[in-house]
Amino acid sequence: MSETPFLAACVQLRGSSDVSRNLAVTEGLIRRAAGYGARLIATPEATTYLGPHARKIALAETVDGPTNAHFGALAAELGVTLVLGSIAERAPGHDDRCYNTSIVFGPSGERLATYRKLHLFDVDVPGGVRFRESDTTLPGEDVVVAQTELGPLGLSVCYDMRFPELYRALTDRGATMLAVPSAFTLMTGKDHWHTLLRARAIECQSYVFAPAQWGEHDDAGLRRSYGHALIVDPWGAVIGECGDHEGLALAEIHLDRVAQVRAAIPVAAHRRV
Repeated sequence: MSETPFLAACVQLRGSSDVSRNLAVTEGLIRRAAGYGARLIATPEATTYLGPHARKIALAETVDGPTNAHFGALAAELGVTLVLGSIAERAPGHDDRCYNTSIVFGPSGERLATYRKLHLFDVDVPGGVRFRESDTTLPGEDVVVAQTELGPLGLSVCYDMRFPELYRALTDRGATMLAVPSAFTLMTGKDHWHTLLRARAIECQSYVFAPAQWGEHDDAGLRRSYGHALIVDPWGAVIGECGDHEGLALAEIHLDRVAQVRAAIPVAAHRRV
């Protein structure tokens, strides 16, 4: 675990079905964050593609595919720990569904961890928009903590944040930081986004990094994401936030703060259920 403070950055992206544009904007923001001195950089859910689901299946790659190779090389070039929020991962034996997969690269470009989203977004959102992620996506099976040079990082994706038991499992496995790359809907985000992320930070007494999709995406205006990429400290304070634009949420991370908060309010030792 890093004993010295470091800068973390969460990318906010207005994703679309234009893969080339998504890649260019994402890489530009990653390079900007590295230029500021960030050592941990995280991108949102659906980093490379956010559009009609049929094409998402066609674009799905293996974890060793060209997109991951590109981002691994970028992490190595910049010498950063990079959380690729999620991409569509090809699922062997399934032509109609893929995994929603988050990948962590170390500063030498090595793949440190792979996490497949556990909880799929099958909901009827207020305002008349219906989502059935399970129609095109398979759920993962594993709870994953990436062992990074900065410290143990628990992995999750978007809708996972509504399931606190996952984050308890991550902290039980040693996580002091939690990644929650998201494409949170506008209707739910305005009421729930900050509350849920701060709650997970407070419950787990851990840093939370929540890169986000933002704005109206290019599927007839039916899909709008809330944005507000956040960094939350172990006390539950928002210490970094992006506004209504593509950009970055930045914050200095002091991991000794985790131990301080856990010592002051030792909920893990007091837990009875």
